[in-house]
Amino acid sequence: MGLTFRDETFRDDFTFTNSPAGIRRFPFPFAEDHYRYSVNIEPHKPGPKGSVVEFPFDIDEHYVSEMRERAMVLEADPLRCQALPHMMTAQWEMLDLLMTSLARDYPDLFTLHRDGAQWHWINRPLGIDQTFTFGDASTLPFGPMEYIGRQVQGDFTIQDQRDNQLWLDAGILTSPSDWSLDFNLGMNFTEWHAPVPLAHEAGVFERALKFLLNLQTGNPVRRLNWGLTINPRLDTSPETYHKWGHDRATVTAENVGKKVHLRVELQALFRLPKSNAILFSIRTYLISLEQLVTVPNWGRRLPRVLGSLPPEVVEYKSLSRYRDTVLAYLANYDDGVPTSPGRDPD
Repeated sequence: MGLTFRDETFRDDFTFTNSPAGIRRFPFPFAEDHYRYSVNIEPHKPGPKGSVVEFPFDIDEHYVSEMRERAMVLEADPLRCQALPHMMTAQWEMLDLLMTSLARDYPDLFTLHRDGAQWHWINRPLGIDQTFTFGDASTLPFGPMEYIGRQVQGDFTIQDQRDNQLWLDAGILTSPSDWSLDFNLGMNFTEWHAPVPLAHEAGVFERALKFLLNLQTGNPVRRLNWGLTINPRLDTSPETYHKWGHDRATVTAENVGKKVHLRVELQALFRLPKSNAILFSIRTYLISLEQLVTVPNWGRRLPRVLGSLPPEVVEYKSLSRYRDTVLAYLANYDDGVPTSPGRDPD
């Protein structure tokens, strides 16, 4: 597929940027001009060629740099990867699903050979050539979830299903949007979604939980989640708040286009057949406002959506300090022309 991997950073000097092709494949989350909260779940079926949903797990130009960032976070804080003891079967299922998918969808980047329990995994971009015994964690340098999690973009959690609930009992989380695996580990679906405003009153999470409890193997689903973040920083965890919390006070009329980024999570859920757990992938994409407005349809729509946000959502997404500055900047790109339907750039 001819990917060229960018050498960039998500901290300190923040050299991250998107290529022109990366801009056009960005998963813009708004299909209409007004904000409307919904679960927006759809089947995770193959999308258009070159899109972020062409394959179940997206590998793009930021892959090598994101994996370097993940290794740095895990070295500084090993608790970003945790699993309760009963989740070992689900960990191996996660490794199986990811290796099988990547080798099938990106054969120029990854190769998987299986001879019974003896597996041989090759990851060319990261220079990994590993033989191991499937099911025997002692044959890998890390546990199975951490081993493969260090090689795939996006965060992952695994939810165990019992007592008509989903329980967050395992995960690798190095690029979260202001939430903590260490804090949420062991919580159920209702508990870890408690801070989200408006949705509870609308019964959204009750319906979502009922839907997910009936999720079938082989029929994954996906949805988009969004927020704004200052600088292209992937790790916006509570554990590192002292490093990024003050960033919100640094936005000015002069730097808003470069500093403020739309942050979109492509979230997908897969039923694991043996453990009956659910693998939740959270793939984060970033784009600066300066790059986003090069797509006229998005430049018109984003200020209309941000201007229609309920106060509770503004507060929950921590936008109040700089939203007016963002809207003033984006006003230059909203010429009042009607936007075309859907999320596509054209």
